[in-house]
Order: sequence, then structure tokens, then C-alpha cells
Amino acid sequence: MASAVFAQPGSGARFDWGLAGAAELGRVCAALVVVDVLSFTTTVEVAVGRGMRVHPFPWGAQAADYAQRVGAVVATGRRQTVQHPWSLSPAALSRAPFVAELVLPAPNGSAISAAASATGVPVVAANLRNARAVGSWLLRQGYGSTTDPIGVVAAGEQWPDGSLRPSVEDQLGAACVLDAISGVSGGLSVEAAMALAALASTPDVPAAVRGCVSGRELIEAGFPDDVEIAVRVGDSDVVPLLRQGVFSAA
Repeated sequence: MASAVFAQPGSGARFDWGLAGAAELGRVCAALVVVDVLSFTTTVEVAVGRGMRVHPFPWGAQAADYAQRVGAVVATGRRQTVQHPWSLSPAALSRAPFVAELVLPAPNGSAISAAASATGVPVVAANLRNARAVGSWLLRQGYGSTTDPIGVVAAGEQWPDGSLRPSVEDQLGAACVLDAISGVSGGLSVEAAMALAALASTPDVPAAVRGCVSGRELIEAGFPDDVEIAVRVGDSDVVPLLRQGVFSAA
């Protein structure tokens, strides 16, 4: 079938965007990596690093009902942390009281992770901070051949009409993962190699993330600490792995 080409066959590491890209790679890859730097996968990594178990959940009112069913605390939007300290903000969550179970709704990376978990393949949350650790873990598990390929998915953002807006921060985060696994036996797909090329041409990754649309949006909204936490490249060795619908340390 001609449609099989969209899964980037014949390579050990592959790259795509958004929910549709995750669905395509999820059909054929042995492991998936979700990258949503500002801020879902950064927040997941911060929470898991504190020993929390994180339940990804699509953005919406049903998250609170789900949290109640599983005995968890539900995170809120960034602006509600005065009343409720657990939120999508990695800076706020790093200071919030510890909870064992956290439901983390988000419109992009969380929805992709929740959908990807249905494939049954391992799903890892990566960002700029832990990309090297994620890559090392994947290689130790033996992923990266043409028969057990790795799919790296940049979540991206959304335009007001709900369509995908590719984002600088997620392309760079995905490229950092691809850089860490660039020596896989199956090689990189063209799409993965092109994503990696963006990293090679970016001399200052933190400055690029601060200056891109998503970074400026958060900074101008009063959340510069979220950006500063996210741009600490290589700062974490935490590998959040999605098991039975919950992220915990691999």
C-alpha cells in the first residue's frame, strides 16, 4: 500500500508531528517518544523526578471526574495556582506539595500520550532537560533497529482553529533526542535527519526557545520561570515511562 510510506519504513529512528503523526508511527514503532517542551513533558519529568505518578489526560472538564475515580489530584491551568498549587506549570509543580498521583491535562502532549498509550508500545516523555537520558535508556533497551524502530513525536502547538502549529521548542527537543540516538543500527529517516539538522544549526538552544513564539508567549504572560526550567539542556536523568496509562520513572 502506498500509505505505508508515511511510516518512514527502513529506518531505526523516525520523526513526525502531532496526534496524527503519533498515530502513524505508533502503528509500526517499537517505542514512542513524546516531546512537548512548553510544557507538558517538562512538567511530567519534574513531577516524576519528585516521585509522583502522572496520569496524562486530554484537556477538558472531565479530568476532574477522572482524577476522582483514580484517587488522584488534578492539575489546573497556570493561572489557578493561587487556589490550587498543582498545575501544568513546571515551576509551580516543583514547589507544590507532594502528591502520589497527579492527573495532568494538556491540549497537546498529554492528549498525544494518552492516545499513544493505547498502542501498547512503551511511551517516553522527553524534553530538553532529559533528552540525553531518554536516548541512553532507549539504546539500552535495544530499540533503534529497522525491526524495532523508535518514533519521536514533536507535539507542536495549536492555532485557534485547532490545527497543528509546528513549534521551535518541540522540534529542538525532538532533535536532542534524535541526536542522542543518532547512532542507531537502523539509521535515521530523512524526516528525523532533517529535524536533527535544525539542532546543528542552532548555536544557542536556550536563547532560541526563549525567543520563539511559544517562549515569548509564556514570558509575556508572566511565566518566565516555566521557560527557564524548560531550557536547562541536559539537566535531568529522569526518564518518565508510560505504563498502563501512568508515567513513572523507567
